[in-house]
Amino acid sequence: MSGAQRCEMKNSQYLLPAKADDPWSLLDPANVKKAISIRDYMLGEGRFNTDANDTLTALAEQLVSAGLPLHRCVTIVRILHAINSASYRVWEQGRGAIANVFPYIGTASTEYETSPSALAHETGRWVRFNPQDLQETDFNLVPELKQAGLTDYICAPTLMANGMQNIFSFATQAEAGFSDVDVALLQATFPAIEACQEILVMHRILKEVTRMYVGEEPHERILAGDVHRGEVTRLRSAILFADMREFTLLTSDLSAESATALLNEYYDCVVPAVENNGGEVLKFIGDGVLAIFRAGQDDAKACAKALRAARQGRLAVANRRKSAEIQFDVGVALHFGEVAYGNIGSGARLDYTVIGRDVNLASRLADMCGTLGKTILVSEEIRQHLSDEAFENCGSYELKGLAGKIPVFSEV
Repeated sequence: MSGAQRCEMKNSQYLLPAKADDPWSLLDPANVKKAISIRDYMLGEGRFNTDANDTLTALAEQLVSAGLPLHRCVTIVRILHAINSASYRVWEQGRGAIANVFPYIGTASTEYETSPSALAHETGRWVRFNPQDLQETDFNLVPELKQAGLTDYICAPTLMANGMQNIFSFATQAEAGFSDVDVALLQATFPAIEACQEILVMHRILKEVTRMYVGEEPHERILAGDVHRGEVTRLRSAILFADMREFTLLTSDLSAESATALLNEYYDCVVPAVENNGGEVLKFIGDGVLAIFRAGQDDAKACAKALRAARQGRLAVANRRKSAEIQFDVGVALHFGEVAYGNIGSGARLDYTVIGRDVNLASRLADMCGTLGKTILVSEEIRQHLSDEAFENCGSYELKGLAGKIPVFSEV
């Protein structure tokens, strides 16, 4: 006997039949018309809505208009996100829908394992009960549902084509709970509800995964159709290139896991400083961070933001040293110029990357931080745009891959 079968036997009192009779046969003509209207909305306008809160609110309001005594509707979906594991939206009568997230913790939480959702996922069946009749230890949600005065609760699993499992739940405060007709209305419309949820979830996953791996501007361009080799987009910006000093030496005796953890600590110092000042991280290149601050109509403002980010990143590294076991320093280079986004690669395997002389110059300047013993180095272009700042002339140097000698400056 499988685990799902044992779970089903143990909790059979909470499970609706695996295969219900045709729910449409339980609906009168008026309810059939309402169910079709809900189905058409979910497969039409609902799936094009850019705000999933609006879609959930519209669904709930249509169910209420169809006669369902609905007081609360919740949707929980898995997402592919760096720091969050799932999104949940709650609609309550008179309050509309609000959204929140479950943070990623690496393992299944006790809250999930003792939830109706876990039972629904394991059995593939709808879970239904009256919270007022249960002990508060039967499911983790029972105390909350009781306090809300809910008298009937249905938790329905949804299965996406890629195997991800999500949840819809419906609850009422009506004294008699949901009627057989109410349940039939939910069952009749649920395939369309499930399909709409999958479409919206896949759109969200596509956006968040591409943004997570290639950055804000590239992800927008990729999803807009910029996916062909050789296409290039140029923009003027302040360029920040940061790297960890002596990374190879620091990690030579560390395990891959420990080296990765150290890199993440370093990124946690640099990346928030960039993003808090309006910058965009374009690439993680080993221990290097490449970021830009778009110029728009004000070159000097972009340069000032980049310098502020460099200083804040340096301060974050210094504060970390007070308690960290492994000490590291950071070198940051700033330059102003043109960044070119381009699709490079071969065949169907492409990389959306940034290229150009100015990017190379920023990278070479970062290498000079260790040579000159400086934390922040800037180019002549940055110095000219920030005439109110005091910079020390460190001399001119030949930088690998660049013609002529390049003037280098540091903070005084």
